[in-house]
Amino acid sequence: MSGTDEQEPEPETDSARHGLEELIAERRAKALRLKQSDPDAFPYSFPGVEPIESILAAYEHLTAGEETEDKHRVAGRIAARRGSGKAAFLDLVDRTGKVQLHARIDVLGEDAFARLTTLDLGDLVGVDGAVLRSRRGELSLRVDRFKILAKALRPPPDKHHGLNDVETRYRRRELDLIASADARQTFIARARIISAIRSYLDGEGFVEVETPVLQPLYGGALARPFTTHHNALDRDLYLRIATELYLKRLLVGGLERVYELGKDFRNEGLSPKHNPEFTMVEFYEAYADYNDAATRLEGLVGAAAKAAGYASELDFATTPWRRVSFAGAIQDATGIDVRAHREADDLRAAIAGRGLEMPTEGLTWPQLADDLLSKYVEPTLIQPTFVLDYPIELSPLAREHRSEPGLVERWEAFAGGMEIANAFSELIDADVQRERFRAQERLQTEGDEEAQPYDELFVQALEQGMPPAGGVGVGIDRLVMLLTGRDSIREVVLFPAMRD
Repeated sequence: MSGTDEQEPEPETDSARHGLEELIAERRAKALRLKQSDPDAFPYSFPGVEPIESILAAYEHLTAGEETEDKHRVAGRIAARRGSGKAAFLDLVDRTGKVQLHARIDVLGEDAFARLTTLDLGDLVGVDGAVLRSRRGELSLRVDRFKILAKALRPPPDKHHGLNDVETRYRRRELDLIASADARQTFIARARIISAIRSYLDGEGFVEVETPVLQPLYGGALARPFTTHHNALDRDLYLRIATELYLKRLLVGGLERVYELGKDFRNEGLSPKHNPEFTMVEFYEAYADYNDAATRLEGLVGAAAKAAGYASELDFATTPWRRVSFAGAIQDATGIDVRAHREADDLRAAIAGRGLEMPTEGLTWPQLADDLLSKYVEPTLIQPTFVLDYPIELSPLAREHRSEPGLVERWEAFAGGMEIANAFSELIDADVQRERFRAQERLQTEGDEEAQPYDELFVQALEQGMPPAGGVGVGIDRLVMLLTGRDSIREVVLFPAMRD
């Protein structure tokens, strides 16, 4: 049999709610009886547990019907139950895999066998037993002893259909993880990717640091912030939109290679590529430029792809990645040379003349140029590509191009049709930075709510002298999307932002 539990119904009707309440009451009564009849039930710990996958790997060589006396300890959730009479088979699942438990009345005794075989799907048990391969060829663990570790008062999601409702999967991620081994593997891969990124940067001599999440002035990106109020200080603060300005102040202080991996927050809409709370790694290297930064990114992404076991149509291993210019890419895609239309009205007219379907009214020149790239170029950049040499208006923190007036030494990296990283040869001239900030203030007065605010403390830091440097910001969530084959950022964030 596959178990006697009903699956939790959709609580849309009174009868459905009543049925679920009855089921929970039955399970709660079972838990009480277990406490009364089994003094070992629900222990505080169960040490010495081995991952199921390690046992499966170690005994892959066993042939059908072969038994051992090799004892192992596992623990996990009961996912299925079969058999009757004097033998039963249960599927036990942990985060690494699934193993069949072979329970026999002659081994356990009648009372223990009855306790085990009347457990509910979703209950957590710990098992000691010997490895064997069943006559049907399934690697199994003979149950010699077991402990009931926790009672599931609610039934698990249907093991065959999982959670079909996407909203439920995101709001109740614990249910998604119970139901889907694929979901569990996605987040295990995410952890490995992050670990590989840290290992790569540590190995290259970068120092991991922490900078404020609550900031008196936001900066380091073109984005709207979240605002909060600090009661004791009686002042408004901002959740950071980037770590850039603080990290560059550390370069001024003599920490010549630094990085920070953590959360940033941008008060923007939700989309398959955007979550208002997201994970970034930013790293800065003194005595380097944006060309060096590109090489660093290729190495970092290569290490992350290897850690994730990535093997698909995107080629992150072949370096150097393709390189195209900002203006050239837009011209190839739209026929518009943004360098020849340097005023907002002029560029707006060129867009209309080409019949391009994109909003233009009320947008500044930088916003129009950026939208052209986002709409007509970005979706076409499938293989890893660097888009180089941005207009100065789009990059208030980047250093002027050494040979192209009006441009800065900046690139964005794209893959799978979306941006994954951004980098500059960093602007180190305090007087130029001050003028750039003032230009951003003018854009704010023109209606650009994402313009960079003026940061006098950062300018004063630059006045202390900052070494030439290259800096990179990498979107971890988007990189994980690419390396796990997901098409929505909500698939790789455990608890994404959701509408009410």
